[in-house]
Amino acid sequence: MDKKQLTERDICTKYINPALQNAGWDMHSQVREEVSFTAGRIIVRGRLHTRGKRRRADYVLSFKKNMPIAIIEAKDNNHSLGDGMQQALAYSDALDAPFVFSSNGDGFLFHDRTGLFGQTETTLGLDEFPSPETLWELYCQHKGINQAARQTVEQPYYDDGSGRTPRYYQAVAINRTVEAVARGQNRILLVMATGTGKTFTAFQIIWRLWKSRQKKRILFLADRNILVDQTKNNDFKPFGQAMTKVTNRTVDPSYEIYLSLYQAVTGSEEEQNIYKQFSPDFFDLVVIDECHRGSASVDSAWRQILEYFSAATHIGLTATPKETREVSNIDYFGEPVYTYSLKQGIEDGFLAPYKVVRIDLDRDLQGWRPSKGQTDKHGELIDDRIYNQKDFDRTLVL
Repeated sequence: MDKKQLTERDICTKYINPALQNAGWDMHSQVREEVSFTAGRIIVRGRLHTRGKRRRADYVLSFKKNMPIAIIEAKDNNHSLGDGMQQALAYSDALDAPFVFSSNGDGFLFHDRTGLFGQTETTLGLDEFPSPETLWELYCQHKGINQAARQTVEQPYYDDGSGRTPRYYQAVAINRTVEAVARGQNRILLVMATGTGKTFTAFQIIWRLWKSRQKKRILFLADRNILVDQTKNNDFKPFGQAMTKVTNRTVDPSYEIYLSLYQAVTGSEEEQNIYKQFSPDFFDLVVIDECHRGSASVDSAWRQILEYFSAATHIGLTATPKETREVSNIDYFGEPVYTYSLKQGIEDGFLAPYKVVRIDLDRDLQGWRPSKGQTDKHGELIDDRIYNQKDFDRTLVL
């Protein structure tokens, strides 16, 4: 057989797949082929729109479902062994998979981003592809995950059987957070643009930590009632009877998952601070939704809740982290373990592009002048001159 005549797909079927099987990879649960992981940027032309090209990896290898650790980019045999490497490295950045391979059917060029395999790039024969256990061992070493923490990190995602899987950036956010908690990090910040599924991401994080018994009692705090109700009825529904919403300023210590408004457990009077009915070590994990709104401020009532439950792990979720002299998310939580920006969401096609339409009022553009003899609401004569933006809401209110 002349290898040069084979298509890229033939190379995958005849050479790469057998190499993976021989190395011990499960082709059904650990190997995904032709994986499209973005939606394709929305391109607007007048009143019409179309989709750009999706990003697609030839192979994504996972130790367990939604835990990618390796990327393979395949080329036909008219290319050299490493011709797909740059593409594969870009996919590796996005998917947070540190082991990168390219192949033309003659073997593999292996790029190790952990530095633990020996050298950065190694040429491997078709019969030398690393086993799942080998790469997982290196991955855990690279991430600082010891043997005791692996039960938590290897805890599966919640799967309702519908086929719904996290988007690639949600999986990265979930995996990085669970790994950070397993390593013993107690203050964690996740920055994800509005509309990218922070609540679903939070659910999967809590589910894995709860199921592994790493965290047994969890408090989810939000600052708007609709957020709490939507969370309870939609993404958090699988928690079932283990979950309750704090209402009527009463607490029942018999549950494991608590959803609450900040306002439902705090108040201006000491007796309204019902969170103190829990012991300070009652919760193992506190998740703060929209954490830029108040918990970042040192003197806020919300911060008092976090300080009371300071022994727990705190995970902050926000689309817009605040960094001012008075308010700092990073000062409290540390640098984000993952950031998925509005710009990246638009680039991937998960968020719509936008344009800014500036609206100027005639008073802003032309100023305002009183009519002759016009008085203010106190009956005082208004100085006859043109008032502009510098005057508005200072010396003059229209």
